[in-house]
Amino acid sequence: MESFASNGSAYLEEGIEKFLLVLTVSMSVATASRMFEWLRQIPYTLLLVIVGLVLALLDVRLVTMFPGLTLVVFLPPLLFEAAWNLQWREIRRDIVPICFYAIAGVVISIVGISFALHYLIGMSWAIALLVGASLSATDPVSVIALFKDIGAEKRLSTLMEGESLFNDGVAVVAFGSLLGLSLGVTELTVPTAIAQFLVFAGIGIAVGLLIGFSISYLTQRFDLPLVEQSLTLLTAYGAYLITENLGGSGVIGVVTAGVVLGNYGSRVGMKPRTRQIVTEFWHFLAFFVNSIVFLLIGDQIHVDRLMSYTPSILVAIGAVLVTRAIAIYGLGYLSNLLVQSEIRWRDMTVLWWGGLRGSVSIALALSVPILIVGRDEVINIVFGIVLFTLLFQGLTTKALVEKLGLISGQIFRKKYTIALVQRIALNRILRFLHTERRELEIDGDLYDQQLAIVRSQLNQVKGQINDLQEKYPQLINAEVLNIEKLKLQEEMLAIEADAYAEFAQTGLIEEMPDSILQEACLAADFEQEQQSWQKRGAIEPDPNNPDVNNFKAQPNGDRNLDSDQSDSKEQLEVK
Repeated sequence: MESFASNGSAYLEEGIEKFLLVLTVSMSVATASRMFEWLRQIPYTLLLVIVGLVLALLDVRLVTMFPGLTLVVFLPPLLFEAAWNLQWREIRRDIVPICFYAIAGVVISIVGISFALHYLIGMSWAIALLVGASLSATDPVSVIALFKDIGAEKRLSTLMEGESLFNDGVAVVAFGSLLGLSLGVTELTVPTAIAQFLVFAGIGIAVGLLIGFSISYLTQRFDLPLVEQSLTLLTAYGAYLITENLGGSGVIGVVTAGVVLGNYGSRVGMKPRTRQIVTEFWHFLAFFVNSIVFLLIGDQIHVDRLMSYTPSILVAIGAVLVTRAIAIYGLGYLSNLLVQSEIRWRDMTVLWWGGLRGSVSIALALSVPILIVGRDEVINIVFGIVLFTLLFQGLTTKALVEKLGLISGQIFRKKYTIALVQRIALNRILRFLHTERRELEIDGDLYDQQLAIVRSQLNQVKGQINDLQEKYPQLINAEVLNIEKLKLQEEMLAIEADAYAEFAQTGLIEEMPDSILQEACLAADFEQEQQSWQKRGAIEPDPNNPDVNNFKAQPNGDRNLDSDQSDSKEQLEVK
């Protein structure tokens, strides 16, 4: 008994030492990437892969990566963080192309890759299908980070991240079905596959909705930031494990719960400060987990093994690129045709090239049972593709975006947007100083000093806005000008939710009523979007809806963003 306890203690100590080693290397890379200018040109996650690959070449293995470590420990927090920060307003606009890419795109990828591997190198159908399913899951974490750094359009990030979140779930479901087919446990037909997918997805969505709305209801009863933060962490892992145990897709369950909490629960059950605390916590956790995952991906590469599978890897690379192109361009133009998504060919090109493979693909490949002949082939091909997409595609995405002209103006638009937000914040501080002076009993000299500081900063910000408007008049577009409207709507919805939560916490009402303003704001935005489509000739005027047809959009050029009139508009916002 003592010997068993001693061995257990030794294993635990060894595990902690390895974890600290991984953490030390990851944080060292993070620090170096901020200290040296030339390293800042490489996305942080890709830099971790490179460092891990160097360690692998030196035969330094930090930790043995296995499927459970990735799927159960690492994947739920990464999925939840991304879902928490997704805005339903943006997802709602592009839900059709996202679903096309996430569902039909996975099918195209599996079929195309497996056909190429079977007919070009003679791989068995069972193994080829498993490789195709493993590689159908995208992981564009580094590309999304790059988009944020260069100020790329938000819609491009939404399309790529939305597709990745949902296609991970579809890929895992497809892999499970094909694995059962390879083991001879199940027979796969088209009706059976569709039925299995609907069951897996349905259970995941149902569990995610139930947990998401339950936690949202629970957080309405109290205002304890640390407890609410812990509940979101419990939600991420709980949704995954419960859904998996019920026979559904844990990935879809986590994503659904994250979207509900991020777009509903955080609004109706959390105060603004609590939302900020929870969001910062998930930013940290995602950074922490990604640092470990990408370092381990590079560290798990066995270059000597990859060399023996070079022909298969080259065929798979070609198949991945071709099937990705067919899915992105074909489904993108189909979405444009059916619902006027207006996805430009340049955006499609970035979506095609930015479809990197990562941790999910590796976890699926490693989960292939040892008894399946060809397991090593699956693992090495998948590792080869992941390495290619992360290093070659990941490092060249920025150059591609620049070549397509998608960065031009975006950096200045980002600066312009930040200046607008700063102006709004400084105006709020001015209102606070004016309204709270007597209540706080501020000394007159101190008050005048602080007031002068704020006014000085406000004048500087207004000067920056004027300079940017003069140098880049194209910045004055609907996307940027709508920032005040969107922020005002956010504040209005937050005030409404806080009022409901206050009465719910006192027990005056038993449950939160539905938001009155949210549907009204969405309807108004939809009408405005319809009007813009009509102006471009994308849709015909609706004779049964004269209100939409007679809607007159205010010309952007008539608005003076720098005038103090914007301050009066902000008077509608309540602290």
